[in-house]
Amino acid sequence: MSIVRTYRRDEDGTLNFREAWFSQYEGEELGQFVVNHGTVGHQSKTETAKDVTEATAQGLLDAFSEQCTEDGFLPLTEADQHWVIVQYTLKSVEGTDRDKYLETTAKEALTGHLAWRGLGTVESSDYAPRKLNIRILSPEPKRAVSAVKTCLREAKLDFTKLTIATAPFDGLDNLKQAHPLPAKGTFSLS
Repeated sequence: MSIVRTYRRDEDGTLNFREAWFSQYEGEELGQFVVNHGTVGHQSKTETAKDVTEATAQGLLDAFSEQCTEDGFLPLTEADQHWVIVQYTLKSVEGTDRDKYLETTAKEALTGHLAWRGLGTVESSDYAPRKLNIRILSPEPKRAVSAVKTCLREAKLDFTKLTIATAPFDGLDNLKQAHPLPAKGTFSLS
């Protein structure tokens, strides 16, 4: 069963989100149904129903989706999202075991930090010569950039080798550096 994630922009421009999912305990028939909601960019509020069967969870998920639609919350389209690219400069062309640890740790930290604030999802990561790229999709790229910096500082990950750029969903070839500023050259994924 997948996650249902929806958004609605209020008249004042504030973006709010609601999401729900079902997760089962390992080796158990029962699980928990989770509803998470809040203002994008701020720590969300979470409600959980425990000891739920998969069939009950499907009914809850359907009802949740229906209520979101009635309240004007809809899933985002690709055009509603932007890329936020977190790039680390590496000491070697291909990366080392230390860089693999950096990739895993950064992705884990960013996944949780961004998700609980409705700021997006970590989609993938890849290596280019002397670079590690972590790709994030976000409905609010400026807020996501700020959250990425906060998250990586709190995780005590090497901030001196960090560059962040943003682009519209269909414009990865037109990335604009967002950190550090002013930009010293052009940002490239390769």
